This record gives sequence, structure tokens and C-alpha cells, in this order.
Amino acid sequence: MLGAYPSVVVRVVSAVLVPFLLLFGIYIIAHGHYGPGGGFAGGGFLAVGAILPRITLPSELAYRLFPTWLGPVVGGLGMLLFLLVAAAPLVVGGALLDYGAIQVAGLEASRVRYLGILAVEVAVGFAVFGAMLLIFDVITGADEAVRQLRPAANVEEDRR
Repeated sequence: MLGAYPSVVVRVVSAVLVPFLLLFGIYIIAHGHYGPGGGFAGGGFLAVGAILPRITLPSELAYRLFPTWLGPVVGGLGMLLFLLVAAAPLVVGGALLDYGAIQVAGLEASRVRYLGILAVEVAVGFAVFGAMLLIFDVITGADEAVRQLRPAANVEEDRR
């Protein structure tokens, strides 16, 4: 399942599509707070942009582009950001996810809600990206595949 796909056409099309998938995922996240899409759909596109190279490109290149540690770190940061943004109104006496309760000098409540929802969409996008990448890595045994790619010197250092 992992590694270079035998067809050159599939590898080239995959390599060309990945940047556009990532860009479209960012676009969906950035515009999801006032239109269709949002963090979940955008995070899905970002994850597909990271998983597609793992299926079609040589493993050395695919794991250099998107290392295995990226999923848990980005997913965890996304969940932490969501928790902080969601709980921020509680600090000022508002309800959970009620950004209008936060008063910012020079901004109307509607603008604060707009920015709060945008921050939540970004956080959800990161969390979905990280979770999907982590799930793919666990199912495919990517940690074992990466260990086999590493030089013997690095493996010896890990044993110490």
C-alpha cells in the first residue's frame, strides 16, 4: 500500500495534484466561516494532500514531505486551539463558543463572532488533518516503514 506506485503517470499526476489539494484545503478552511465548507472539509483536503504522496511516491520522498510526527503534533495543536478559543468567552462570563460576549475595543460584537468562528474553523481543520494523517499512519504501519528507511547509525542512536 505504501511506496512508489508502478505507473509513472499516476506518480506524476499525484505530484502535480498535491499542491493544488493543499491550496484548496486552505481555501475551504479560510472561507468556511461564511460559506460552504469549513474546518472539517478543509482538513480532509489537507489530509488527502499529505496521504496521496505516501501512496504514490517513493517512501523516502513521501515521508520527507510529510513526516509521521506531523499528524499527532498538528492534530493536538488544533484541538488545543479549539479548546482555547471555545473557552475564551467563559473567562469573561459568556457561554461556551459565544464570542459576542468578548468585548474588544474598536470591534463590534458581530466582528468578534466572525473572527472567533474563523479561529474555530482553522482549529478544526488542523485537528481533522492531524487525525486523518495519524489514522492513516497507524493503519498502514508507517512507523515501521520509516524505521526501515533510516540509516543504521540513527537506529543505533535510538537504542541508547
